[in-house]
Amino acid sequence: MTILLFALEKQLCDQCDMTFLLRLSPRCIPVWRQPLCRPAFIRPPCRTASTIVPKTRSSWVERLPPKMRPYMYLTRIDKPIGTLLLFYPCAWSISMAAYALHTPYTVPLTFISLFGVGALVMRGAGCTINDMWDRNLDKAVARTRERPLSRGDISMPQAWSFLAAQLSVGLAVLLQLNWYSIFLGAASLSVVTIYPFMKRVTHWPQAVLGLAFNWGALLGWSAVAGVTDWTICLPLYAGGVCWTLVYDTIYAHQDKKDDVTVGIRSTALLFGPHSRQLLSGLSVASISLISYAGFLNAQALPFYLGVGLGATQLARVLYQTDFDSRPSCWKGFVGCGWSGFWIWMGTLGDYLYAMM
Repeated sequence: MTILLFALEKQLCDQCDMTFLLRLSPRCIPVWRQPLCRPAFIRPPCRTASTIVPKTRSSWVERLPPKMRPYMYLTRIDKPIGTLLLFYPCAWSISMAAYALHTPYTVPLTFISLFGVGALVMRGAGCTINDMWDRNLDKAVARTRERPLSRGDISMPQAWSFLAAQLSVGLAVLLQLNWYSIFLGAASLSVVTIYPFMKRVTHWPQAVLGLAFNWGALLGWSAVAGVTDWTICLPLYAGGVCWTLVYDTIYAHQDKKDDVTVGIRSTALLFGPHSRQLLSGLSVASISLISYAGFLNAQALPFYLGVGLGATQLARVLYQTDFDSRPSCWKGFVGCGWSGFWIWMGTLGDYLYAMM
């Protein structure tokens, strides 16, 4: 009688660093009469989500030199919505201050340009800080595992050097402002730095992001006027924070299944099936607070037309978004940015109308 003796060949899985038996080659050898042995258990190649072949990127970043691409992807420069969401509260505040003080056209134009560059740079710096904190967690989340730090395209020393360069450019922009604004702007770095840690300890990291992303509502006014008018800027800032809670909760719904697995907390998980109703309430609070800031600043009809269009856009997003669909959540997230755009158009239109 013969028994099959299996020659087992080992191979290292390039996705999970685990050794498994790749194939069997049978060899027949004679043995004494006894029951056939069962072949050894063969571990198949890892089939977890991490072995999924990444999609080919079609971004314009792919046209840049190969050594530059990981850094550009690290800053999310190919996804400008994040920069715009950081920029809009700055633009609201600058336009409202210019309206209140009847400044020449060159004043809001100068500061909108400076804050535009600052938003681009500091949004990228925020992404770098976030990915440095989350490089291990990102490997376990389907949407983020292809980020440069989690893939290993950039090392931590390289990330630190790049972050230093980003912050240097941000500081150069900040130094163009008055000293009051310089100190006020520098104060925001503490909030930016702790944000990535918050998702580990609280279900409200979106609120902390709101505190950071809407700092421009305070800083924009002080850049134009020399000091912040807290009576007007605090309601504007609070309205922006509520707005951030809306769009970033929609954004967080993209990753809620992976977040449960890796222990990340968010308002998406906290609100759960009640997200639409709670986000509707936050949208009402946001529009009300921004409108109140406009009332205190004696804004005219163009401002309220812009706010009305922004409110309509938020209502449309919340009505159409499917919180269990990742593409729908991304579309809703981007759609929330248009509400900020229309509010800015209202403030800017009010300023231009007043200067005519």
